[in-house]
Amino acid sequence: MKSVHKYQVELPHRRDISPRRATPAFRPFHCRGFSLPPIPRRFGPAFAAFVCALAASSHVALATDYGRISLMEENDSIYTWDDRYYTQGFEFGYLSPDLNGGSQWHRPFDWLSGDAWWSPFRKNTTQRWRNYEILFGQSIFTAHDISIANPDPDDRPYAGWLYAGIGMDQDTEHRELDHLELLAGIVGPDAQGRRVQNDWHQFMGIGTAQGWDHQLHDEPGFMLSYERKYRFWAPVFLGQEVDAIPEIGATIGNVMTYGETGITLRFGDNLRADYGQARIRPATSGSQYFNGDVMDSDFGYYFYLAAQGRAVGRNIFLDGNTFEDSRSVDKKPLVGDVSAGLALFWSENFRLDGSVTYRTKEFDGQDGNTLLAGFNIAFGL
Repeated sequence: MKSVHKYQVELPHRRDISPRRATPAFRPFHCRGFSLPPIPRRFGPAFAAFVCALAASSHVALATDYGRISLMEENDSIYTWDDRYYTQGFEFGYLSPDLNGGSQWHRPFDWLSGDAWWSPFRKNTTQRWRNYEILFGQSIFTAHDISIANPDPDDRPYAGWLYAGIGMDQDTEHRELDHLELLAGIVGPDAQGRRVQNDWHQFMGIGTAQGWDHQLHDEPGFMLSYERKYRFWAPVFLGQEVDAIPEIGATIGNVMTYGETGITLRFGDNLRADYGQARIRPATSGSQYFNGDVMDSDFGYYFYLAAQGRAVGRNIFLDGNTFEDSRSVDKKPLVGDVSAGLALFWSENFRLDGSVTYRTKEFDGQDGNTLLAGFNIAFGL
């Protein structure tokens, strides 16, 4: 593996900052040799994950023989300056290298392949690329006002969701991506939502969430998801490209059950390396698939606009526990997302995405729509 240089970054110490930044609202941050000036307390885990992943990327090799690591963060406090509803999501992902021709790991794909339209993977294709994904993540949900110890029963229940999973990706001739994914984990106190949120708030010097005594009960959960995406690609001018990626899919499970359809529109360079930005479910896209072999140059980028509509049959974070009485609200049967963002990638060595997502109301009585910020950082091994 090729080695890379380690850069030492020196930034001002606390005594060098202005009086305003000396207030308790700002705290210093350190990560893997980087010393950062105090940061706004409300930026929360999103900033921490962003900095740690960026620092870690300076220590990885420039080869990708062993796959890719990605770190995803979604948070609402960057825009709304408070925590409410879907307030925090983090996901660690590993994408395997493309399977070689003689690998035994092709067998699960072959078992699920066929010529019928409903077959998860295409059979007898002239060109195909296959990868596995390993996922680990946590999502946190709260009521509208986290300062209330006994939240309004008509407000969204507190809940944590801690999960692990595996995914399968098949890219067929750079024009179709099939993605099959299974997530399994725990909803409830054992998901550690309370500890993660309140420990972070204490570290940042802000008030903790008081309503966790009324969170959903422990319940094992799973989600089985399948998506098919089609790519319509065209060159435009000065070497730039555009594409449109419609998608259709479904998820079943006691955590969430829904059908979805959507489209992503992109403008940039080296678009065929992926099928859009990875996101935490439920959301537009969802696959970490990336193929640097099709890039015409080492650098690629794109701006994107995506929309997705979901017909929701079950959402445990709104409907409450499956087998026990718990707090719940009346969910909306139809929910929509609109996302926009920018992706930058240097071959398979490093990737940085940023996005903004607008989500419509998910339950009756919800106070406004949801606005989320997302970061996705990936690097090759």
